[in-house]
Amino acid sequence: MQLTRQTDYAIRVLMFLGVQQSDELVTISDIAHHFEISRNHLMKIVHKLGQLGYIQTVRGKYGGMRINMEPAQVSIGKMVRDFETSLEIVDCEKLICPLTGACDMKPMMKKARDAFLAVIDEYTLKDLLKNPADIRNLLGLDLKAGELPVQVMAAS
Repeated sequence: MQLTRQTDYAIRVLMFLGVQQSDELVTISDIAHHFEISRNHLMKIVHKLGQLGYIQTVRGKYGGMRINMEPAQVSIGKMVRDFETSLEIVDCEKLICPLTGACDMKPMMKKARDAFLAVIDEYTLKDLLKNPADIRNLLGLDLKAGELPVQVMAAS
């Protein structure tokens, strides 16, 4: 199963906001810059995150956004369900297949999807933010002008 870019970016936005210092406001342009994501695409995602209550948005000249929930309250499984338009792995109704009615692939794939969802239901945003200093470093959030981020080696 593969998540859409929209879901991937929504998780990245929450991770970015989750490692911010105190209640500082972040702009869409900030996040787009750090992740090298289209600002226009990100606007739609941020709008939806706001509608769903994951983030608080502040309009105006000095506006921006901040996370609206404790990271431990943000279920990754719920986020995936909120952002994915379909969780079907195979769609036997859309495809014209001569095996429909005699094939057990759809129930097998449903079982696999349910197992995938059960695993991600065990995780929250807090689990993704276990190393906030490393995340901030990789995104270059604590750098002075002209400095480059230090590459963090993943533990194996």
